[in-house]
Amino acid sequence: MNIANTTALTDSNLHTAPSSAGCDAYGKTLLGEIGPLQARLIANAAELDAAQRLRFRVFGEEMGASFSQGSAATDRDEDRFDAVCDHLIVLDTTLPGDAPDQIVGTYRLLRDEVATRTGGFYSAGEFEIGTLVARHEEKKFLELGRSCVMSAYRSKRTIELLWQGIWAYCLRHDIDVMTGCASFPGATAQSHALALSFLYHHARAEGQWAIEAASSDSVSMDMMPVEAVDMKAALAATPPLIKGYLRLGAKFAGTAVIDRAFRTTDVMVILPVSTISERYVRYYGADAGRFAPGDKTSS
Repeated sequence: MNIANTTALTDSNLHTAPSSAGCDAYGKTLLGEIGPLQARLIANAAELDAAQRLRFRVFGEEMGASFSQGSAATDRDEDRFDAVCDHLIVLDTTLPGDAPDQIVGTYRLLRDEVATRTGGFYSAGEFEIGTLVARHEEKKFLELGRSCVMSAYRSKRTIELLWQGIWAYCLRHDIDVMTGCASFPGATAQSHALALSFLYHHARAEGQWAIEAASSDSVSMDMMPVEAVDMKAALAATPPLIKGYLRLGAKFAGTAVIDRAFRTTDVMVILPVSTISERYVRYYGADAGRFAPGDKTSS
């Protein structure tokens, strides 16, 4: 999550609802529902504000990220991409207040057609995503980012509902490839040598899916010989989000990028929809029907 790269792009006047020219027109249509938890896209500026404040708490207060002066002054994690992205949210409808008070999780979604019109992908600050997209110009790409969940809601149900929403969104927009940066905590890549080496040797994107780092602050993930990598221990040392991508069938760039402002070691995820494990397609439903709420809309 490259806060350092986006700081220069941040404008203190960017606190607006997403542009209708770039964003989906879901309104308050639910994408998924599990008990009192609901998933949908944000519908107004107040919900975007709440999602940005949740990101600020998780990334800043929990993870120690450094923010731009504008973000720090408003307690919001905010950059220029927010205005052109769709924002998936999970709400707990049992919490008091209106929808902005009920947001417990969020994911930011940026389609390639929108990125082309609005200045590119967020991840271009760290990886050569433009080259990868150009190599597959017939495919539709979706960048995933800014994933965070309130600490009390980091459970299987919340994560499942976020993925339900992403899957439904992919089907709606005929997405072929999901990409995005995912992070290991800390800006010292060597402390994650085992897990990074595992990704390099066993889940590296190669051939037409290979992607290079764009940042000079990068490091090869080939830190340990393949025979020295204990796969069980490596998986145990891998953050849950990255482990989740692995289970889906994702591949990763062979180089990691150090984000010093965010104090993370970032890896690039490449997940062609056609390669998603059949087990998960069956679980969520080929039509994203497992947790679908039918024709209901949120209040």
